[in-house]
Amino acid sequence: MTAPLAMEAIAAAGTPAFPFPRDAGPLHPPSLYARLREATPISRVRLWDGSSAWVVTRWEDVRTVLGSPHFSVDPQRDGYPSVSEARAAQVRSRKAFINMDDPDHARFRRMLTKDFMQKRMLELRPLVESLVQDLYRQMEADTPPADFVQAVSTPLPSMVISLLLGVPFEDHKELSRLSSTRNDHTVDAQTVQAAAQGMETYLDDVIRRKERDAVDSNDMLDRLVIDQIRPGNLTRAEAVRIASLLYSAGHGTTSSQIALGTLSFLRAPEQRAALVADPALLPAAVEEMLRFHSIAHFNSSRVATADVEIAGQLIRAGEGVYALVGAANRDPAVFPEPDRFDIQRERQPHMAFAYGIHQCLGQPLARLELNTVFSTLFQRFPRLELAVPFEELEFVATSQVYSVVSLPVRW
Repeated sequence: MTAPLAMEAIAAAGTPAFPFPRDAGPLHPPSLYARLREATPISRVRLWDGSSAWVVTRWEDVRTVLGSPHFSVDPQRDGYPSVSEARAAQVRSRKAFINMDDPDHARFRRMLTKDFMQKRMLELRPLVESLVQDLYRQMEADTPPADFVQAVSTPLPSMVISLLLGVPFEDHKELSRLSSTRNDHTVDAQTVQAAAQGMETYLDDVIRRKERDAVDSNDMLDRLVIDQIRPGNLTRAEAVRIASLLYSAGHGTTSSQIALGTLSFLRAPEQRAALVADPALLPAAVEEMLRFHSIAHFNSSRVATADVEIAGQLIRAGEGVYALVGAANRDPAVFPEPDRFDIQRERQPHMAFAYGIHQCLGQPLARLELNTVFSTLFQRFPRLELAVPFEELEFVATSQVYSVVSLPVRW
């Protein structure tokens, strides 16, 4: 379809409702992303409450929005867009640095940078490797089929973020449940607020105990108490919100990426064979998984703080914008054959972790976990395969993180 014809078809359909359906298949973004990218790469959409926002679909333009100081992440600003009532309640309840602009964002982020530096990742690597092998042994000891989501991809990130924060792992199931509810776009606002309050009440109790007993350790919350709360740089309430954010971000996203990455290899046996034959492909394979899935599929909402022109389109102050990383990461101008999962493609910078000052703080930890899982998964389980037809898998698009509900496998 030529660009003029595509534009006519989109205009005839009226302002589309956002989010768009994943009509191109569960492992691909909505087909409308590609049509808009070709015809009207910065387009108006209609939101759940009758308001409108812009969606940005080209890699270059998404990068411009995310890197611009003229777009705010503050959900308290008029015009900040949300995909549902639940999402609006969720972001307003969070009040953490991820939804702050500089200088407040930079002040809180600096307090946490040390915990995600390369030195800390090197310290964690042996522990993560041990946890992965333990989970593989437990799965191997069961009679197949097994649900890979429950056996590996969910417990591993929960264990790691619990250890990093200094939160008792035995409570991870309840914390994970609260986190998932808090990020569900389909529930009512009261349910979101109750889940947020439940997480924060639990973490407030953890931090109160650490205020009393904190020792100099590698636990992030111990360090925040000693370095920030006791000197008066951080309140307990602020620390609770930081811990709640990091726990949610640290388990849900990586869990989904491990499961979907595994599924991608099971669906592309030639890519799996290439990785097994050449382990040096692992870093590129991890980046391709991140690009291909772009699981934080709605984590790009902004509101303009000034009139800004991007690619010839004027976006006025107070107008909401979605800089769609899932569309940018499938832009054929940057990624040839973008809808093909290819671990040997020429490396190009993707935006799965966003871009600019708000790019994901925890990306070194996510890469550590992904590299550890996929460095040995197919050596340990050389005949790993889906135990059900692909068409029977259930996916969740109504949450902040795109995911597969379960992944039955046999070996």
